[in-house]
Amino acid sequence: MIETNVSKHHQTFSQVIQSYYQLTKPRIIPLLLITTAGSMWIAGEGKVDPLLLLVTLTGGTLAAASAQTINCIYDRDIDYDMERTRHRPLPSGRIQPRDALIFAIALAVVSFSLLFVFANLLAAMLAMSGIVFYILVYTHWLKRSSTQNIVIGGAAGAIPALVGWAAVTGTLSWVAWLLFAIVFVWTPPHFWALALMIRDDYAKVGIPMLPVVAGNEATVRQIWFYTLILVPTTLLLVYPLHATGIVYAAIALALGGLFILKAWHLLHNPGDRTLAKDLFLYSISYMMLLCLSMVIDSLSLTHRVISFVASQLHLVS
Repeated sequence: MIETNVSKHHQTFSQVIQSYYQLTKPRIIPLLLITTAGSMWIAGEGKVDPLLLLVTLTGGTLAAASAQTINCIYDRDIDYDMERTRHRPLPSGRIQPRDALIFAIALAVVSFSLLFVFANLLAAMLAMSGIVFYILVYTHWLKRSSTQNIVIGGAAGAIPALVGWAAVTGTLSWVAWLLFAIVFVWTPPHFWALALMIRDDYAKVGIPMLPVVAGNEATVRQIWFYTLILVPTTLLLVYPLHATGIVYAAIALALGGLFILKAWHLLHNPGDRTLAKDLFLYSISYMMLLCLSMVIDSLSLTHRVISFVASQLHLVS
């Protein structure tokens, strides 16, 4: 690993805490937690123990923070070369790699302990597998060597859905794996839209993201392809798995239709970074709202309202 030439900084206690917090890339984590929560609500059929929810989300947060910290350690050389990331804690010298590694290991240990004690071994092992996959497969193997880094590496970001399901049921069903697949297929259009926006940064440090190697037109075609797969995949929860109902179906169709429309616009304007940014930001909202619709659809109140409306329509007819 290339060492960066940085000077040590004298920091106050609050600045040290903030630096370690920044190591975890906290803006990424909430999206992972939302997929975990959506999975838990479907698994629990709208009834999730609050303590289990809190522990699972906390354990997931710590596992993701551990993975992101190790990623920062590994990528500190390219982070130093990019203006956008040069001021992160490691390339700027505010935190030393050894201290960051100790921090990452501590986060992983606490995550495993919480999930093992308050949920189950399967959930704890899945969370640890997410860390291992993200570091070894994505960060170490694929990120600097293949344009498929995001496609295959996306499995790491899909594991939280399995963790949530396992925490509630202690097993993994076809529904759990479909939730995994939804996040997996969503990841390429989400991340490639970002890559279109910052392709110059990736090109500068030699990271073979698809827009850098294949160009914008090839990238937007792949975004279009994955978006067309994503939308019908989300509807498999309704049929044939019958894990969700009409509320989820309606929201998923509306969200998916807008996703397709935005991908279509980008397909015909591959060099428009404003459209790429719009798609990237929408993809975040899409996943958040899709998972929220899973929660709403699973609630007993929702079922009662639907039954009441159906009965009234039956009386009228």
